[in-house]
Amino acid sequence: MSKSPEGGGPGGAGPWWWRRRRSALLDVGLAALAALECAVGAYTMVEGRLHLGGPLALAASLLGALAGATLVVRRRWPAVPVVVALVFVPGLFGVVLLVVSLYTLAATWEWPSRRRRVVALSALALAESFGMVLVTMLAPSPAPSEELPPTWVFVVLAALVAVGLTVPPVVTGLYVGARRRLVDSLKDRAHGLEAELGLLAEQASERARRARLEERTRIAREMHDVVAHRVSLMVVHAGALERVVAKDPEKARASARLMGEVGRQALDELREILGVLRMSEPPAQADAAGLAELAGLVEQSRAAGMAVSLTVSGERRRYREEAEQTAYRVVQEGLTNAHKHAGGARVSVLLAFVPNGVRLAVVNTCPGEGEPVALPGGGNGLVGMRERVVALGGSFEAGPEPGGGFRVEAVLPSRLAAPDLPLG
Repeated sequence: MSKSPEGGGPGGAGPWWWRRRRSALLDVGLAALAALECAVGAYTMVEGRLHLGGPLALAASLLGALAGATLVVRRRWPAVPVVVALVFVPGLFGVVLLVVSLYTLAATWEWPSRRRRVVALSALALAESFGMVLVTMLAPSPAPSEELPPTWVFVVLAALVAVGLTVPPVVTGLYVGARRRLVDSLKDRAHGLEAELGLLAEQASERARRARLEERTRIAREMHDVVAHRVSLMVVHAGALERVVAKDPEKARASARLMGEVGRQALDELREILGVLRMSEPPAQADAAGLAELAGLVEQSRAAGMAVSLTVSGERRRYREEAEQTAYRVVQEGLTNAHKHAGGARVSVLLAFVPNGVRLAVVNTCPGEGEPVALPGGGNGLVGMRERVVALGGSFEAGPEPGGGFRVEAVLPSRLAAPDLPLG
């Protein structure tokens, strides 16, 4: 619903169409003053100029009072008091009603549907006031004077009176209305900015929450990659140590040494990850695992009793750090799965430098006579590998082979290659 002029309108703390009680009191006071003036003016006109006394004078006074009382509705229907005032202008009374109603009407100038009405009624009030004042001045006097001013003097005086009655309230109403619209627009802008700031704060909070979630996911992935492979090797070595400790003490000592070495490597990698968590910015990982370390990774699995081979083909190139580390983790995850689920199987690790990038595959045959290692798993290792490879623009596949066994394969695009750096 539209606001009424001068801040009035439904939904406020005041009665009816007033938003404030003081606005209602002001309108009632103005209506009472205008009613008194109109009642006195109507009574004087009927009793003094028309010489009609008695009931007609009282009726005229009552009608004038009702006319002045229309100022009560000036905020809800601003044109009504103006029309009523124009009816009483010929009687040369109702000045308060005319001035206040013109001011109220002009204050509604911002309403497009009322602009023509404002212009038309204001112009009519000016013309009617000018005509009535001029007719009254030129009317013959009961005691004519011998020296009367020229007619143009009366015209100028009538114009001044008409302008004084109509132009100041209209201009004041236009100014107050424009000022009120400016204040309202500033309030609306302030509320809009406040809402926008609130929305930006919510978005920032959501971005921070997502960043924390992504960081937790990344850390969980790194912890899984570090722990799963190393611990699986330690479990395999522990099982072998349990079987040969009585039969072959030398081999048992070798397994124990390997377990210690693998454990130290796992601790070192965990220490690096925890060190990153304690720092505001992660340090540069100059010695991060990459393609050059695949031979050592395969050798660790071979030392744990796995029949594993490494095949490298194509022109060797060095890739960016994140690509090298992702490739290393893919092979590491494939070997870990082979330790868990394919005890006694033959495992092949393939590294091929192809024109469109680098291809990695870990393929194991059907499990042999060896029993799978009883290692717990959450089923997130391959999912994490897929996310890491796809994030770099590569492709990832994992699934059973047609003739039995299992394949883990990833392809990283050539755009991830480091410029002009051969693989060392």
